[in-house]
Amino acid sequence: MKTERRMAKKGSVLVVDDEEIMRDVLETLLSAEGYRVDLAKTGEDGLEAYGRRAYDVVLLDVSMPGMGGLRALEEFLKMDAEAVVLMITAYATFDTAISAWDKGAEGCIRKPFQNEQILATIAGGIKRRRKEEERQTLRRAMSRVVDRGSMVGRSDVMQEVFRLVDQVAQARSTVLITGESGTGKELIAKAIHESSPRVQKPFVTVNSSNIPSELLESELFGHTRGAFTGAVAAKKGLFEVADGGSIFLDEIGDIPPETQVRLLRVIQEREFTPLGDTSPRRVDVRIIAATNIDLKEAVRQGGFREDLYYRLSVVPIELPPLRDRREDILPLAQHFIRKFNEENDRHISEQIAPDVLALLESYSWPGNVRELENAVERAVVIAPGQEISRECLRSEISDPQSA
Repeated sequence: MKTERRMAKKGSVLVVDDEEIMRDVLETLLSAEGYRVDLAKTGEDGLEAYGRRAYDVVLLDVSMPGMGGLRALEEFLKMDAEAVVLMITAYATFDTAISAWDKGAEGCIRKPFQNEQILATIAGGIKRRRKEEERQTLRRAMSRVVDRGSMVGRSDVMQEVFRLVDQVAQARSTVLITGESGTGKELIAKAIHESSPRVQKPFVTVNSSNIPSELLESELFGHTRGAFTGAVAAKKGLFEVADGGSIFLDEIGDIPPETQVRLLRVIQEREFTPLGDTSPRRVDVRIIAATNIDLKEAVRQGGFREDLYYRLSVVPIELPPLRDRREDILPLAQHFIRKFNEENDRHISEQIAPDVLALLESYSWPGNVRELENAVERAVVIAPGQEISRECLRSEISDPQSA
């Protein structure tokens, strides 16, 4: 099998055809259009190539010696249920097309084809592949959709944060968001992405502390089939899935030293190599990182690379704890009342009684905005009347002396 190593911006295509002239024609056409192109002359070779890396589109000849195209189509889809496979045939009868579609092909192209036709078909296939990858990423991230209306804060310090978000959103520079747990770091990261030119591209969230260290590199950079025990098929890493968009690396201070080295390379070179592969992949990804630890102290103690720290903190954004911006408690509480009224079909008044507001503003909120959100949700759900009373609050809030 011949492999084209050129790094492509548009996507990757695997051409499986037993005719050398057809492989050469497609390689020349697609490479000139900016695609990475790999070639295989049999269905067996094509499946082996796909096992090493996942392609955006497979161009598969129907009639080949050995494993035929329709049988190979079935095997591709067993390997990857979301594979985008376009069948190519000189005998594009109605029955052939119906059989290919029934088996899961994206479409059927007849030889000889027009260049514009095949380029448009491939572009459509890649678009569908990208949309499916983004849907899977959003499901995997399990993060709530955040819009700019959720950025609540009237304090001077938060207004400055919002201004900084607007300023940095247009750039590609890395951003490091720091602050205690529950201060809204992911909210700010999503706001940066949604205010940027990358808004139509994926926003991929990675919580470094929730992924075992031995699996983190595979999640971030992907792997080939057989790269390690249990790697039964090639898998795209989250950096490749986020290509063109933004990747949010939460709890960045928890990543192990060996992953720090690879992350530094991605930032410096804008490329990475999947586990088990030898060919680097170029990506255009905006990195937004967050941490609740003191990374400078981690650098001093040798737990975090100094060069990576400076690469990440090109634009630092520090989120203050809620106890240091008590003027934001009222608008935040009112925002959460509206939110949980809608979610629970309640009609609790957004007007908060002075005695209840005094309790909210005097509490220290060790869990920050996330804890306030939890407290308001509880109050909205259990309130017997049309407003939140002190009896609706947890005891450590309503009666600090008892805590």
